Amino acid sequence: MTGKKGKWKNVDFWLYVMVLPAFILVLIYNYIPLFGWAIAFQRYNPALGMFGSPFVGLDNFRMLFANPMFVQVIYNTVYIATAKIILMFFTPLIIAILLNEILRDWYKRTLQTAIYLPHFISWVILGGMFINILHPGDGIVNQILGWFNIGPIFFLGDASVFPHVIIWTDVWRSFGMGTIIYMAAISSIDPGLYEAASLDGAKRFRRMWHITIPGLVPIMVLQAILALGNVLNAGFDQILNMYSAAVYSTGDILDTFIFRRGLVGGQFAMATAAGIFRSGVSLVLISTSYFFAYKFAKYRIF
Repeated sequence: MTGKKGKWKNVDFWLYVMVLPAFILVLIYNYIPLFGWAIAFQRYNPALGMFGSPFVGLDNFRMLFANPMFVQVIYNTVYIATAKIILMFFTPLIIAILLNEILRDWYKRTLQTAIYLPHFISWVILGGMFINILHPGDGIVNQILGWFNIGPIFFLGDASVFPHVIIWTDVWRSFGMGTIIYMAAISSIDPGLYEAASLDGAKRFRRMWHITIPGLVPIMVLQAILALGNVLNAGFDQILNMYSAAVYSTGDILDTFIFRRGLVGGQFAMATAAGIFRSGVSLVLISTSYFFAYKFAKYRIF
């Protein structure tokens, strides 16, 4: 349609109007703050402001990479995030396949609700719950371990144990939402294939192995590729609510390092430099993951 009257009747025009509030929010909270990256190249002084602080070039980046703690933080981030990615790939897949084999719909739906409900609970609440549950003194887990003469174990205070607690508690909270994706993919598999396999004498395990799993391969490939972009996303809100100074050596990740150095320690320039490094690496990983997602799974955003 052309002309003023046509513009107001154009469906696409109103779709753009609907997107406008979201675009404004992204512009305000995601793009305008990028001007603050200039702090990373300054000896920033809050009293002088961003425009009055002296320019120091890449000195903050040199100090950042010379800091041995920063190397450990990168290792912690990659280790925790990679473990979460691997477990969050296989756990929802296995649970979805098992749920699909449940014949009673009411029982299946009840289990589905129970396993994805924790995803909607904030880590502020869950963190407090796990602190009480895993307490070395009167926590229920250590009380149970005490029945077998084990412990007490300082789950949230032992640097060697803390990463495992972080990994498994996050998997417990989040795997239920992952099962929804796989359950949806399973529902799209032709039921006639299962009926034909049953007529040929294939038992339940055979049907799972030869029909269900091959039918899930495309979504499995897509999930694995897209997960690559989360290698530096180890769970800021979770760790911030559960860690302490005793476990910084194994539990401190890039996000919490930036938070402590910047907002808590007042080292704004170094924290900004660390944030730029994280954003740059994440951009490369996300771009790579979407490239492979399009190449191998024909997935595209636009």
